[in-house]
Amino acid sequence: MKRVLVALIAFAMLSLPLAVFADEGPLALPAGANADANKHNEEGIAHYGQGHYDVALKHFEAASKADPKLGEVHFNEAITLDKMGKHGDATMHFKGAQKNAGGNKAILDSAILNSYLGK
Repeated sequence: MKRVLVALIAFAMLSLPLAVFADEGPLALPAGANADANKHNEEGIAHYGQGHYDVALKHFEAASKADPKLGEVHFNEAITLDKMGKHGDATMHFKGAQKNAGGNKAILDSAILNSYLGK
């Protein structure tokens, strides 16, 4: 019984960081970004805000296809995938967001990104 209790507490503690930081919202694109990427990113943000994560993800993916070097889009894909419980895919996009952040402190200082990437 004691082992089960310890295991449950450990599981809850390990799950806590992702749940605590999961409320970071999607990011707008920088001024001058690709117009098609910006259009899809804005649509994705709107759907994300309504809890339509599957639709939001499709728009973020379209934005990424229009300009794959936008860290903000990778970040938006990552937090959406996190909301959908697809943590392996989220990790991949958090890495892409960090790589393509271009100095964006909202990405680099993100608690959820740093939680996923172990910083």
